[in-house]
Order: sequence, then structure tokens, then C-alpha cells
Amino acid sequence: LEWRSKAGTRDQQLRAEHEEPLEMFAPREYELVDFGDGRKLERFGAYLLDRPSPAAESARPERPELWPQASARFERTSGDQGTWLPGDPKAPALPERWRILHDRIVLELKPTAVGHLGVFPEQAPNWDWLSEEIAAAGRPLRLLNLFAYTGASTLTAAAAGAAVTHVDAARSTVAWARRNAELSSLATAPIRWIVEDAATFVRRELKRGNRYELVVLDPPSYGHGRKHAAWKFDEHLVPLLSDCARLLSEKPLGLLLTCHTPGFGPKKLGELVSLVLEGSNVTCGELQLRSPTGRLLQSGTMGRAVVLGNA
Repeated sequence: LEWRSKAGTRDQQLRAEHEEPLEMFAPREYELVDFGDGRKLERFGAYLLDRPSPAAESARPERPELWPQASARFERTSGDQGTWLPGDPKAPALPERWRILHDRIVLELKPTAVGHLGVFPEQAPNWDWLSEEIAAAGRPLRLLNLFAYTGASTLTAAAAGAAVTHVDAARSTVAWARRNAELSSLATAPIRWIVEDAATFVRRELKRGNRYELVVLDPPSYGHGRKHAAWKFDEHLVPLLSDCARLLSEKPLGLLLTCHTPGFGPKKLGELVSLVLEGSNVTCGELQLRSPTGRLLQSGTMGRAVVLGNA
């Protein structure tokens, strides 16, 4: 599902179009093997993993015979915390860490206590979009990446030629991103690594007069940053988006917003982005994963705003 809007008037109309999801990883690097009954079965490199997926609650697995072959299964124990249980003894044992590739970007993966691995595969089409837009611009670009996690967007943009400011509140996550930069031969790329709350950093950049041609953000539904600063998506998103719009330079390229927050579908997200970036072409849609049989697993929402005349 895709929503497009030409902003700049009060009578904006969003229209829906159906569009095939973009191809993402080579199958040997990542594959959504199956999903259903509130879980998903994914292959990351050589390892088949069974993890929770609320979006798969209403589906039934297509290949039940494959699930027992997983190397490990993640089970929640309290809140979003959980544990990795060993799977099939005949399957490759899950290592402490391993790597997968997307284009020229190397991502080091490791099992965490919340079931994450260090990559959100549904974001891959957005990495491709960033790479294409930066290359097509044909001019120096500065990109700000907020809630930047382990750095896939940062490294994609740097590899395409942008100067990047990478911001995440977790020092350990920024260190993980820097490790990915080293593995991707981008250790000397023009990347600033910042450990800070996103909203705090943006306000400080506005005061300093720093500006960017591109802003990328992937905020969580809830979270705590440095000094226990609380983040609530439905409460803090609009003020942050407004500040991000003010951070754009006199000749900006645009903004990319993604989220995994229930209640914020493509239409609502598109309206928010259009509101803060008048005069832009806004494209919104679902982040999706596709199984080998063509079934789609909804995995979040994205909104892209390209400022007309400046791309």
C-alpha cells in the first residue's frame, strides 16, 4: 500500500496505490522463510531463527515442517525481555556473532535479550532509496540519522557519498554501528558518531545553526535515552518532526520517517509528514517482508518526503 501527497495546500488528498515490495537481501544473506501463529521463521546467513511476530497472529504457517529445523528460538520471559533457546541439534549452532551483507554494507549480528539481532530487514528498500537519491543528487549532501541503531542507513548514505551525523542514545549501539563501519571499510568515511537523545541533539543543532539536506529517523514507540529522558511516540513525534523540518537546509532533499508503532498506518503518517514539510512530495506505505511463496508480513510504516525542485 502506498500513499502519495503533493503538499502545499490545505485540501491535500492522499491516494492509495498497490505496489510490489522491493527485493531486499540476496536469499543467502536473509530470507523470511515462513510466518504464522504470532511468530516468524527467518534465515540470517546460515542460521534459521524462530522469533515472535505480533503481525503474524492471524496467519497460519505454510511450512510447519521447517520450524523444528531452526538453530534457535526466542521466547519472551518478562515484558520485551526473553531468552534464546537452542533448536535442532542437527542445525548449525547459533554463534555469539556473525555477519550478513547488503550491497557493500557488512552488518554484524548477535542475539540480544530483547530478541533483536542488529538489523531490521524490512528497512532494506529504504537503504536502496537513500543510496539512489544521494547518488542522483550530484552534489554534496549532509544527512542526519536519528535513532540510528546499528548504522545500516548511516553506512549506506556514507557509501553513496553523503556526510553523515549518526545519533543514538545507547553508547553500546553506537559502538556496534562503528564496528559495522569498520567491517564495511567505512571507518574513515565522513561520519560523526553522537551518543545523545535525538530530540535534545536536534534542538542543539538548531541553536548551533547546523543544517542538513536529508534527515532520517526511526523512532521507537517507547524508550528512554540518556539521563533517563523518556520518549513516547504519539506524544513527542510531531514536535521532533517540526524541529527536523527546521533543520533542513535552504536546498534540502527531504526526510525519511519509519516506525513500528500500532495506530500509525500509512495515511496517518503521510498526513503528519505532509503537515511539517509543505511543498514536498510525500510517499508513504507499509514496510513489508515477503516469503518465498509471496506472502507479505506487515513490518511497520514508512514516510518519505522529497522537497520538490531540489532533488
